[in-house]
Amino acid sequence: METRGLDAIIHAKRCINMKEVAVLLGTGSIGQAIIRRVGAGKHIVLADLKQEYADRATKILEDAGFETSTIAVNLGSKDDILALAEHAQKFGPVKNLVNAAGVSPSQASVQDILRVDLYGTAVLLEEFGKIVADGGSGIVISSQSGHRLGALTEEENSQLACSPVEELMSLPFIKAITDTLKAYQYSKRCNVLRVMYEATRWGKRGATVNSISPGIIITPLANDELHGPRGEGYRKMLRLCPAGRAGTPDEVGDLAEFLMSEKGRWITGADFLIDGGTTASYWYGDLQYLKATH
Repeated sequence: METRGLDAIIHAKRCINMKEVAVLLGTGSIGQAIIRRVGAGKHIVLADLKQEYADRATKILEDAGFETSTIAVNLGSKDDILALAEHAQKFGPVKNLVNAAGVSPSQASVQDILRVDLYGTAVLLEEFGKIVADGGSGIVISSQSGHRLGALTEEENSQLACSPVEELMSLPFIKAITDTLKAYQYSKRCNVLRVMYEATRWGKRGATVNSISPGIIITPLANDELHGPRGEGYRKMLRLCPAGRAGTPDEVGDLAEFLMSEKGRWITGADFLIDGGTTASYWYGDLQYLKATH
């Protein structure tokens, strides 16, 4: 009886100390902009491929008054994703998930892009869909690049949306990809379709999940690209897009904040293109010249 009584006291104290949890995977500029808007008063779990990246974000956020913990996570590893879910639940109910992690066509091989951006995101959505709290919300950062992929067949859409996660990499049209840009575009299209599928499951737990597809957003990496060997091509694209400029992490953060707030509770399973009109111009305007290479 004494042992059970002590256990009950410990459990009660632990519950009192618990907070709602917001999880950020990918601690760069966009991820931080979002988590600052939704993480106040919550315990923020900062996850990144390298511990040093997560630690760097912790210093910034804790200096601004947020409570955080960190964990190294490879998005392409199911074991790491399961460890992230277990870590997050130690602090309280998981209310928010933000996935801003991924690799780009210039950073990785076809297989690595598919393993991280396509498979890993699908696993993350599935596993957090099992634990997300009532009233919770999730955001996946996809890309305008997925909107540059031509129309898929109904069967291909269904396979990307609904296939068991362990079968995604074995789909014939995915196995046939040999180009890193195509791997990236298919991955981002898959992100949007998996969000639609997972919204039907998250909804059963009273939670919403959406994707955001940004265009060029000014981050340290983007600044390097704009001033690097391919910089003139990027600057020309920005000059010719309807908005005439790149976006900022805060603009993505503002959209995510709305979607994850009470005002966005009737929005789920949707994708939001935020690219200054670049995709519109790619298909129908001054940027149609990009079709030959993008």
